[in-house]
Amino acid sequence: MTKVFPKKGHDHGLCSGRALERAAGVCREKGLRLTDLRRRVLEIVWTGHRPFGAYEILEILRRARPGAQPPTVYRALDFLMDNGFVHRIESLNAFVGCSVPERGHRGQFLICRTCGRAAEIPDNGIEAAISKSAAEVGFKVLRPTVEVEGLCPRCR
Repeated sequence: MTKVFPKKGHDHGLCSGRALERAAGVCREKGLRLTDLRRRVLEIVWTGHRPFGAYEILEILRRARPGAQPPTVYRALDFLMDNGFVHRIESLNAFVGCSVPERGHRGQFLICRTCGRAAEIPDNGIEAAISKSAAEVGFKVLRPTVEVEGLCPRCR
């Protein structure tokens, strides 16, 4: 699974550019508005392969929009989450860009304890196994997000 964490020399500009293009394409297909603000919040989330907290996003956003307030960021994040462009990592109360926004899914995340980077591993098998095991005991899964803490290839 080392391919999910970017390798040294990774062209992050290309990576984030593709993510923004995919989001714009999904919005066009679904008739959604990717406003300048929503796009900027998504750009901030994609500036690195690590989770960003809402107030960290707000701080960056305020450099260009000094009057930006927390509700502004939370509304943009709600739109981005509702439409599959970002995921919330519950344990960190932070957000990461979705690597496959075209496909509705819940994420599974590998979170590096040392550098803080996070990688999504969108594996339908994991989601299906959770749902199957839960159903066997009469449990209805509402949010099958998996967060695994460890060491990424670079930090190992």
